[in-house]
Amino acid sequence: MKILFIGDSITDADRDKSNAADLGNGYVSLLAEKLKPLYEDIAFTFVNRGVSGSRISDVEARLDADLSEKADIVILLAGINDVWHKYLNGTEFDPAAVAACFDRVAEKVKQSGAKLIIAEPFLLDVPDKKRFRREFNMVLDAVHGAATKYADAYIALDEIFAGVSKSVSVSAYSADGIHPTHRAARLIADNLIKKIRPFIA
Repeated sequence: MKILFIGDSITDADRDKSNAADLGNGYVSLLAEKLKPLYEDIAFTFVNRGVSGSRISDVEARLDADLSEKADIVILLAGINDVWHKYLNGTEFDPAAVAACFDRVAEKVKQSGAKLIIAEPFLLDVPDKKRFRREFNMVLDAVHGAATKYADAYIALDEIFAGVSKSVSVSAYSADGIHPTHRAARLIADNLIKKIRPFIA
C-alpha cells in the first residue's frame, strides 16, 4: 500500500530532496513509524512530496508528477501559505481563486483512483499571527468546501489545535503559530492514522 503526502513545509519537514524515500522529521515520518507495526503483514510505501513555502497553486502545479506515484491514499495538508505570503511579500490573496484551486486539486486526486484524506491547515493563537485569522478562515472555508465534495476523510486540525491549546500553552504545539513542534506532529500523525485505518485492506 502506497501513501502519498502532498503540501507545504508542515509536510516537507526538512526532508532530503535528493533522496526520494526521505520522509523528513515531521508528522510523515512519525506516522510511518506508528502505522507499520500495526499492520506487520502489509508492505507500506510512504512518499513525502511536501515542499516548503507552497501555496495550493504550487501543489496543483506539481500534482501530475506527484500522482504518477500511483498512490492508494493521498493526504493533502496545505493552505497557510496562501495567507502568509500576503503578509510576507504582498502576494495577492484571492479567496475565490484559492477555493477553485483546492477543488481542482481534490477532484484530480479523486480521478486518479486514490482515497483522499484532507487535513485542515491550522493557525495557532500567537500574537504576531492574529492578523492572519480573517483571511485564514476564508482558506478554511475553501478547504472544507473541497473536502465536502471530494474527500474520503477530513481532519479539522485547526479546531483540534484550538481545543488542546486551551489547557496547554500554545508554545507546546508551535513556536510561531504555524510550524508544529514534535508534540504537535505526533498529534497530526495520530489523527491521520485514525482516518487511514478504514482504508487499509
